[in-house]
Amino acid sequence: MEAVPRMPMIWLDLKEAGEFAFNAAVKKSAVNVPRDFEGCSTLRKYFGQLHYLQSRIPMGAEQEAAVPIAWTEIFSGKTVTHEDIKYEQACILYNLGALHSMLGAMDKRVSEECAAGAFTYLRDHFPHSYSVDMSHQILNLNINLMLGQAQECLLEKSMLDNRKSFLVARISAQVVDYYKEACRALENSETASLLGKIQKDWKKLVQMKIYYFAAVAHLHMGKQAEEQQKFGERVIYFQSALDKLNEAIKLAKGQPETVQEALRFTMDVIGGKYNSAKKDNDFIYHEAVPALDTLQSVKGAPLVKALPVNPTDPAVTGPDIFAKLVPMAAHEASSLYSEEKAKLLRDVMAKIEAKNEVLDQFMDSMQLDPETVDNLDMYSHIPPVLMEKCAALSVRPDTVKNLVQSMQVLSGVFTDVEASLKEIRDLLEEDEAQERKLQELLGKVPSPQGSPPLPPPPSPGLAEVSKECSKYLELHEKASFTNTELHKAMNLHIGNLRLLSGPLEQVRATLPSPTLTEDDKQVLQNLKRILGKVQEMRDQRTSLEQQLREMIQKDDITTSLVTTDRSEMKKLFEEQLKKYDQIKVYLEQNLAAQENVLKALTDANVKYAAVRKALAEVEHKWNTTVQTLVASYEAYEDLMKKSQEGKDFYTDLEGKAAKLLEKARAACQAAEANRQQILEKELKKQPPPRPTAPKPALQKKLPELDAVGLDAGDLPPPGSLVLPELPEELRSL
Repeated sequence: MEAVPRMPMIWLDLKEAGEFAFNAAVKKSAVNVPRDFEGCSTLRKYFGQLHYLQSRIPMGAEQEAAVPIAWTEIFSGKTVTHEDIKYEQACILYNLGALHSMLGAMDKRVSEECAAGAFTYLRDHFPHSYSVDMSHQILNLNINLMLGQAQECLLEKSMLDNRKSFLVARISAQVVDYYKEACRALENSETASLLGKIQKDWKKLVQMKIYYFAAVAHLHMGKQAEEQQKFGERVIYFQSALDKLNEAIKLAKGQPETVQEALRFTMDVIGGKYNSAKKDNDFIYHEAVPALDTLQSVKGAPLVKALPVNPTDPAVTGPDIFAKLVPMAAHEASSLYSEEKAKLLRDVMAKIEAKNEVLDQFMDSMQLDPETVDNLDMYSHIPPVLMEKCAALSVRPDTVKNLVQSMQVLSGVFTDVEASLKEIRDLLEEDEAQERKLQELLGKVPSPQGSPPLPPPPSPGLAEVSKECSKYLELHEKASFTNTELHKAMNLHIGNLRLLSGPLEQVRATLPSPTLTEDDKQVLQNLKRILGKVQEMRDQRTSLEQQLREMIQKDDITTSLVTTDRSEMKKLFEEQLKKYDQIKVYLEQNLAAQENVLKALTDANVKYAAVRKALAEVEHKWNTTVQTLVASYEAYEDLMKKSQEGKDFYTDLEGKAAKLLEKARAACQAAEANRQQILEKELKKQPPPRPTAPKPALQKKLPELDAVGLDAGDLPPPGSLVLPELPEELRSL
């Protein structure tokens, strides 16, 4: 896998700056940066100096020195204006992350930790209401994409460095985890509406990568099993890797050639590994192959982190050009308080994310979708795809009739050809029998002892007829199989075509539907109610988290810090942080309720198991019936085409067989005439009959004649007694 071609990465566009009443030279250098690491350095310096500026001059929202600041929103292209210096900071921070993503997607594949760090800082320290491209959902998506791609870079390096298989598997599994988080964000309806057209492209690429890197993870787990001589485990891991890679290939349709090349390369590696492992285990090791779900799952190893952004780091921002405007002590105290708020947010988010992870894993294992757990509505109507086929057949009422007539004509021509070829074969066999009989009588075709007589060589005319007949019989035999299969296919589909051509009520009655008891319905309602509670818990948790973030972002105590003594700063921080206690209590209650909700859901799911199985079976039958009916409709044109081809073939063969039959008749007549001539010649060669004396046997019979009252005078004269010498068979001819 060291030489596997690289997968493409997603990179973000930079925002374009508009109006901002600031020094023109400074503004120009900050918004028109080069697309390289020098541009990243410029953005960091500008961001840091803006931070110093906003802490000294009242340029925030609704403050005395606030001025209009305009930037273009990425997805819509609209210009968004706010009178808030933090809006300028937020846009610069977004561009810093976007520029790092652009550089990370280049061939050198440098780490994208800085990109994730910029977006994380933007999410945690700035309002999300400035513009759509800086909303909480979009920033979460960007963070997971950048972390996933950074982990992907680390995976490439690990494979090039030939790291241990288990470590490579864990790194690859973490890539999958990051991309799953990104995929969840992309599947969110609100996020999809914000992204617009690019949502489908990103989602398709991310879903393909999830299966691809899952395959890579299981490939290296199989390698580890091989190193540990666990040959049964090796087979199942390689098989799982092959299955996941096939899923990735399905999702890769429409992707660039670099993706296809990477998939082909990986297929060669995994396919070769699987075939070799299976063959070795089947013929050498004979180890039992365990089920994949009985093996320990691969736990991801998050080895990349979003590096925090520090706007006050002089090594990054350079010297503070506004140092003389505001007391540095107040600025430092404000930074310390911001860090206290950030610490509080991190602690709360760690608890939320841990609970969310448990909830997501639990729901994934249950495979319960609130929207489809009760899909009874689908059985109340004919699906659109089937309605479309019924409508198409309603304007073609002769569909079934045409198909039946076509097959009847084909059967008739088929029968005629078969009869002609049988008659030719019978003529040839009869001629061969007559020829053999003649030859045996003439003593020219000796028969081996205890075996049938050898066939005499046919005449040149009959030999040609026999050769042609054999060729036509071979063609007929091959075509007969095709004709039989065609009739089977017609019989398979003709009933469905009649059904689709008939009333819609009959079609609807053909589709299976579930039959639920009152208890079953009660089980369904209870499960749906608890699933609603789960969603309610999720929504409340998200809302409380958003409220906490907004409170932290709006919490600015700079004015208080200026008038507070340094020795009282810690006490002031403690007093200010108490405002978050109430929302923290609500969050704790929400998190604590999760265990009870999941227990109730588990119990409800146990009761739902039988109903679920019944519904799944009915749904499978319903889908199978729909697919069968659609397949019959789609097979009609193919049946008509093949039927016409069969008619054309047999019409041509019928003409040839008829000509050959006439030829066979003529050749047989000629052969028969030839045999008559030979027979006549043989008869002429026989000597004339001559008188003979009575044989001793006859003499012995004379006394017997006397005994019955006959004497020798009653017998013909000796010269008139003729004993034919020809055999009875020859005389009959």
